[in-house]
Amino acid sequence: MTDVPNGDLGPGSGGNKTSRIVRAGLARRHRSELILKAAGLAAILFAFSMLLILVGSLVGSGYKAFTQTHIELEVYVDPDEIEVDKLPRGGFDDVLEAALLARFPSVTERAEQRELGRIFSNGAQFTLRDRVVADPGLIGQTVTVRAPLSDPYDQLNKGLIERETAEVNRRLDDRQIAWFDALDEEGLITTPFNWALFTNADSRFPELAGLKGALVGSFWALLTCFIISVPLGIGAAIYLEEFAPRNRLSDLIEVNINNLAAVPSVVFGLLALAVFIGWFGMPRSAPFVGGLTLALMTMPTIIIATRAALKAVPPSIREAALGVGASEQQVVFQHVLPLAMPGILTGTIIGLAQALGETAPLLLIGMNAFITSAPSSPFDSATALPTQIFIWADSPERGFVSRTSAAILVLLGFLITMNAIAIFLRHRFQRRT
Repeated sequence: MTDVPNGDLGPGSGGNKTSRIVRAGLARRHRSELILKAAGLAAILFAFSMLLILVGSLVGSGYKAFTQTHIELEVYVDPDEIEVDKLPRGGFDDVLEAALLARFPSVTERAEQRELGRIFSNGAQFTLRDRVVADPGLIGQTVTVRAPLSDPYDQLNKGLIERETAEVNRRLDDRQIAWFDALDEEGLITTPFNWALFTNADSRFPELAGLKGALVGSFWALLTCFIISVPLGIGAAIYLEEFAPRNRLSDLIEVNINNLAAVPSVVFGLLALAVFIGWFGMPRSAPFVGGLTLALMTMPTIIIATRAALKAVPPSIREAALGVGASEQQVVFQHVLPLAMPGILTGTIIGLAQALGETAPLLLIGMNAFITSAPSSPFDSATALPTQIFIWADSPERGFVSRTSAAILVLLGFLITMNAIAIFLRHRFQRRT
């Protein structure tokens, strides 16, 4: 037998060395894949945890705004205070105060009586007034009135005012808390769902403030944006992608559209302030002007999404249609466009959802004014959901804290709904095609 020299692995040494190199390479590749998967999973978990923290904080501070503290009292509609021929004027606040004082006979001093009357919200008298105006026959009768309490008592009922806090540091003193507890023990305090959050417009009193004006203003602005941006955006995308000649001009237009999609929204607000309000003299704070501004901002997004959807249609569809004698217009509108419709709808709805959440351009055109009634047309002064959130967040009243979070939850609800509609329409059209 021939001795093998040291370091020589014999006839199979080359194959063994290659195998070891391959195994080492596979091990490194598997480690890299595991590290990449772990990093991706950690990123997803981190993003999901941040989302849970955000939503949890909003729900934790905003859910109390969806209920409102009320008091139910038997109120005698005194004809000496409220006369039929003087409606809607009358001493409705005096009538409510008299019904409340009847339950506290020990409160005799006028200063204490006025303090006791502050249990009612400033809008409580209007609750009774609207009922009497609708049915004047209630004058002289005893009716059950459910009226909202003022913000300090609403916060007390919701646990936002801690009883253990020193009296000098509370918004309500011990005597006022005792009055509230006495009414609560009699079963006169209720906490129903706060429909006023959706049926009332803005108010300086937190317990009366609602989102109706902002919801209607957002509707008019989004409707204006839809009517203008969707036809123009989709039409421009179809022309640029299917009919426009490929030259320097079309390339320049494409570059500018891509650049406009990346421009900050505040720039569109400045443009609208200079052009629509400064040059054309359009009304300030109007949803119509807000819709025009949002249309300018949304149109590049719609054009880019539509062009991407048109490019995704296989070229064989166009070639087959042209091969059987279809014209260019027939190819685009009868074959390509139906197949691209899911992507077009998705991009359009997502663009509109982005417009719904924009704040900066609407602030610049004045849609952050204090409006106490919902607009009846797109040309009336109004706010929008994002600007209403900004107004409430900037308010020093503590009662607006929970309402700010509630308004954000409502806005998120609309955004999630619009994205869900986009997903639904995409799957529905894909099944049809």
